[in-house]
Amino acid sequence: MAAASTFDTQLGTRTEWLTYLDTWFTPDTRYTSEADRQSDMEASQLELRQSVVLPAQEWDSLANEDGRVVAAVTGDIEYTDVPDDNTGSMRIGTADVVLTYTRSDGSGGETTYDDLVRVSVQVLCGEGSTPTPDTAQQAGDCKVVRFFSGTIEP
Repeated sequence: MAAASTFDTQLGTRTEWLTYLDTWFTPDTRYTSEADRQSDMEASQLELRQSVVLPAQEWDSLANEDGRVVAAVTGDIEYTDVPDDNTGSMRIGTADVVLTYTRSDGSGGETTYDDLVRVSVQVLCGEGSTPTPDTAQQAGDCKVVRFFSGTIEP
């Protein structure tokens, strides 16, 4: 959960980061056709781009100030079953995550601030999890089916 929100804008572009995150995804085995699985996975990757990862404008603003974000899970992770999963191989983990933003203050120092979000990740482990080509992933590795996020009011 925290790994997807930990990044340094000076080590790569937003596009490179998103391309890397795409390798974490596997198709949802609840769909019977390969076309439906692929379509759903692409929709989940789009959801990641639009709702979970910083929008391009915010990424660029952070990058202009040599910014980075470190995420940390606070408290316990809550696990729930995935509806209509007959395999028992999918779970949704939900946790509160503190995002600590660090930016250059323009005078050689840095400023930091925190943002609290709730993140849920639907994961598929075992049979049905598809490794991404040209990676060290193995069949059956735990992989992301879908990310969800939202802001938590203090």
